[in-house]
Amino acid sequence: MSGVHTVLNPATATPVAEVPATGLDETDAAIERSHEAFAAWRGVAPGERATLLRRFADVVDAHVEELAGLEVRNAGHTWANSRWEAGNVRDCLHYYAGAPERLSGRQIPVAGGTDLTFHEPLGVVGIIVPWNFPMPIAGWGLAPALAAGNTVVLKPAELTPMTAIRIGELALEAGLPEHVLTVLPGKGSVVGERFVTHPLVRKVCFTGSTEVGKRVMAGCAEQVKRVTLELGGKSANIVFADADLPAAAAAAPYAVFDNAGQDCCARSRILVERSAYDEFLGLMEPAVAALRVLDPADEASEMGPLISAGQRDRVLGFLDDAEVAFSGSAPGGDGFWVAPTVVTSADPAERIWREEVFGPVVAVMPFDDEADAVARANDTEYGLSGSVYTRDLGRALRVARAVEAGNLSVNSHASVRYWTPFGGYKQSGLGRELGPDAPQAFTEEKNVFIAH
Repeated sequence: MSGVHTVLNPATATPVAEVPATGLDETDAAIERSHEAFAAWRGVAPGERATLLRRFADVVDAHVEELAGLEVRNAGHTWANSRWEAGNVRDCLHYYAGAPERLSGRQIPVAGGTDLTFHEPLGVVGIIVPWNFPMPIAGWGLAPALAAGNTVVLKPAELTPMTAIRIGELALEAGLPEHVLTVLPGKGSVVGERFVTHPLVRKVCFTGSTEVGKRVMAGCAEQVKRVTLELGGKSANIVFADADLPAAAAAAPYAVFDNAGQDCCARSRILVERSAYDEFLGLMEPAVAALRVLDPADEASEMGPLISAGQRDRVLGFLDDAEVAFSGSAPGGDGFWVAPTVVTSADPAERIWREEVFGPVVAVMPFDDEADAVARANDTEYGLSGSVYTRDLGRALRVARAVEAGNLSVNSHASVRYWTPFGGYKQSGLGRELGPDAPQAFTEEKNVFIAH
């Protein structure tokens, strides 16, 4: 091991645990053991692999409260969010347990013979998980990868390793063979970098910043290694004057302040039709004031702290030059707290409008008409999520089709469902996760022609 990392509770800045950091030699050894385990795992009959994944899901389900408690202390997530996140791991495992018996190829009509296709697993898959949603994002990668017959090495974020370590233990309790799923806590510059450079790792799934994602992609290119990237976002919430304004204003805070704004899908830009702009802000202010920002150990908490002192200071730096319209409350003390804050923006060149804040800050700007709304929404290097609020179904469809983002919601802020595809346009990512086709992204398609 190459040192020890002290995990902090972000609500109190007090230590939770000390976690050994995996070194380079240990990472290499784990990858090699995972590669050795791959031959047997890919050979497990589809029905048996499905049974093991269902058993894994059942064991996770029996430990939802334990996993949620770990996340409350380690990541500062609320109890409600943490229970949902642990349940999402369980649900992903159940969903993809159906994949091994359905990962079928095709028979393609050809002249002179029979042509067949097969979906064959890649081998060792490296999954690099961020600190903002440690459990779900781990599950989004490991469940379909294992279902497709791959083995997995998983690196949790250095700040939030606790739930991934426990999920790795639960996999063994459920009966998964040793080294089929290996959790390697440690530095990204050591463990994550080795996933990129080690020739036995045949795919890397990375979720994190666009800046780091570009380096991961460039590194994978050296070996023509498969890569899926889920990166930054600066998503737009477009509110037309004909929308149900009270409902839109009541929902808007949760679309950006959930998880203290540490969400790549956060609707951190709100575009409001000019004729409804003042009314919308007036309706949103009490909704922000009512948001219960409390220590997440309190079951009533709706928003917790930021993950670290560095992240808190970075977010507060965005407010130095911003025009604050109103804000909510936040606890004092030693935790990494920032109050939910609404700023107004008149210039699309402003930093607060263009850059991903990754904290509980949302910027609001008026627009003039449908074309103006679409142009302003698309004026960004990102394209992950977004929302459209209107009673006009035709407008909703036009705008949803015109906005350059991978996941759009109408009169809602739902972005992620494990049974539908998820991913971004432009610099928000590469490839898609989740949905019925996710296991195929962890396979090679092989074509076999048999001459008659």
